[in-house]
Amino acid sequence: MLEKMNGNNDNQEVTIFNSREICPTSLFHSILAFTIWTAGIHLNFLLFFIPLLFLPFSKFLLNFGRRLARYLVKHMASHFPVFLHVEDINAFHSARAYVFGYEPHSIIPSGLGIFSDSMGLMPLPKIKILASSAVFITPFLRHLWTWCGVRAATKENFTSLLEAGYSCVLVPGGTQETCYTKHDNEIAFLKSRRGFIRIAMETGKPLVPVFCFGQSGVFNWWKPGGKLFVKIARTIKFAPFFFWGILGSPIPYQRPIHVVVGKPIEVRKNPQPKMEEVVEVQNQFITALQDLFERHKAQVGYPDLKLEIM
Repeated sequence: MLEKMNGNNDNQEVTIFNSREICPTSLFHSILAFTIWTAGIHLNFLLFFIPLLFLPFSKFLLNFGRRLARYLVKHMASHFPVFLHVEDINAFHSARAYVFGYEPHSIIPSGLGIFSDSMGLMPLPKIKILASSAVFITPFLRHLWTWCGVRAATKENFTSLLEAGYSCVLVPGGTQETCYTKHDNEIAFLKSRRGFIRIAMETGKPLVPVFCFGQSGVFNWWKPGGKLFVKIARTIKFAPFFFWGILGSPIPYQRPIHVVVGKPIEVRKNPQPKMEEVVEVQNQFITALQDLFERHKAQVGYPDLKLEIM
């Protein structure tokens, strides 16, 4: 389940978790898990006609949802499988909360589930994943993602979770980053993304760079181009593109995904940071992410891959 190997900096050991060893799966279970997960994306408009999904949670439904969430997260991660590489696992302390900046978004950030509290790999007892608020205004999808420990990426949620001691994982580039996705290199839409930096500074929580290798190759995809597409995506907070996997289905290809977690960047608590202070910390994060990418790309099988910071 857990491996140690030397990294590139001063013979430091990198901790690696293999999701398939944590939860052995079969093609049946992984296909079933992804069918349940992606049905809400591909067929969501049909679900508006099922009024029962708007009923409030009951205790039974909540327990069922948690069990379903554990099943989905573990079998979907094992499908690829997903490997979690932690550069310095001893740098994380259970009593602290962290802000994980995960890149890239790709078509679907398929590696995010490795951070779920259902996996329990990071030494952090309280952790939530933040996603587009568009997910939480749609039936079924909002229930499913909530059970899986996902919350809407609003400022109020973000701040309150951090103050309550929850570490938060988010994709800073978000929907807009998806609009610039390319087939031949990775895109990180970060230069204008300062909100997560500011919140980390206001709450005094360390920033953690995370890069996911292999995620962009688990689906084939096509999207329209032009400024209109970007405007539509920003308005609806969702990028309307077409994607498909095995035999044209929504089941992604079984290709390894490597999620690499860098060292925390300590941030001094500043309730009212000035713009130049925010920009300074933002540049530190971007530099750390770029360095993380360059240090690990050859090790995980992508020596020629390029990363473009937009």
